[in-house]
Amino acid sequence: MSTTPSYEADAAAGAGAEAAADPAADPASRTARAASFSRGADLYARVRPTYPADAISWMLPRGAQRVLDLAAGTGLLTRRLSERGLDVVAVDRSPAMLRQLRAALPDVETHVGSAEAVPLPDGSVDAVLVAQAWHWFDASRAAAEIARVLRPDGHVGIVWNDRDESFDWTARFGEIVHRGDRLEPDTLHSVATPVVGDAFGPVEKASFPWTHRMRTAELRPLAASRSYLLTLSDAEREPLLAAVDELVATHADLAGREEIDMPYVTVAYRARRR
Repeated sequence: MSTTPSYEADAAAGAGAEAAADPAADPASRTARAASFSRGADLYARVRPTYPADAISWMLPRGAQRVLDLAAGTGLLTRRLSERGLDVVAVDRSPAMLRQLRAALPDVETHVGSAEAVPLPDGSVDAVLVAQAWHWFDASRAAAEIARVLRPDGHVGIVWNDRDESFDWTARFGEIVHRGDRLEPDTLHSVATPVVGDAFGPVEKASFPWTHRMRTAELRPLAASRSYLLTLSDAEREPLLAAVDELVATHADLAGREEIDMPYVTVAYRARRR
């Protein structure tokens, strides 16, 4: 089993941030939204989808061996990387999220840390992958840190799972989970090309349609796992979750079904370290 020599210090450093999370945090605050996942770590691990294999292959450079999963969360992408036989290190600022990851993937090296201060040596990894998290970073500082830990010709890969809302039921689900949200919709994050700085070559983009098989009963917890709902009060959250329940019970594509295929379009970006 891989061990992290600095784990105890890392855990102590992150514990304060976890304890400081406010159950009644301001849903219009990006900082509060980013911190909310510590409270929803177990839910996130259970219901969030993984990432398609072809998108992962596209982001990785040929011959990659050691890969950093940055803002790894509960390890949804980490697992896919580990299954390829890669030497994976997972970094996240939330000890609660990393506990979920460590329980599922005990052989993976983990560190509490941020994209703006990555706890790895210079030139120590062949690729840095960021799943569903770039919008929480200070982009210029994160890009500089990613460039620092990458070896020359290494890749940064940034990936988003976007629901395909060309279907009526997915569009209605999306409307519910963003109802009253004053921040930009999550699907806008994947539209803007990430700015990764002069240390990298041109940023390339690719899209990968796929479906995630899930139970209709999981649509409610999937909605509840979102940062917007995690920062709402119980009184504000429950009507949105009730609306999801009503959608499941009444929509022609969902009613009476135990399982459905949630359609996604995974949008990926990659750039090579000069």
